[in-house]
Amino acid sequence: MHTNEPTNRLHGVMAEFESAQAVVDAARKTMAQGFTRVEAYSPVPIEELNDIIHQKRTKLAQIVLVAGLTGMATGFALQYWASVIEYPMNIGGRPHASWITFIIPSYELTILFAALSAAIGMIVLNGLPQPYHPVFNVDRFAMCSSDKFFLVVESADPKFDQQGTAEFLRSTGAMGVYDVDE
Repeated sequence: MHTNEPTNRLHGVMAEFESAQAVVDAARKTMAQGFTRVEAYSPVPIEELNDIIHQKRTKLAQIVLVAGLTGMATGFALQYWASVIEYPMNIGGRPHASWITFIIPSYELTILFAALSAAIGMIVLNGLPQPYHPVFNVDRFAMCSSDKFFLVVESADPKFDQQGTAEFLRSTGAMGVYDVDE
């Protein structure tokens, strides 16, 4: 089967920087220019980059809250079903549905559901496992683990124009600008 599509699709354009401050400044300029699909790579954590690039927050907290409340409701419902509906026992004249006795198991299921949803949600929302990423196709990217800093504007960005984006990244003070093939 023969198609007219090129074999190498472009993932984006990558810019290389010498210092953490240079990549932070470039990220600020890039976001101010209106780009939205931007990612930064560095050998050390830079908290400021996270605040600049990832302005929208994750939905993980809401997922954990819903899962925790579901765990609490499940614990309570399971105990209610066992104590009141399926196996009611009259022990010392106490009521069958004594919510006070249901607190600890419900609390434990709240913790269990929340913890599992946090772990699974983090893995899923981060797109893991991801043994391959297109940035590995750029030879200079190997320096990211030692002393270089990189900023990538993805081709999925609505403002992306290969030539224009490359020129813009050069204007931010990049040491080098590279195409990132899929």
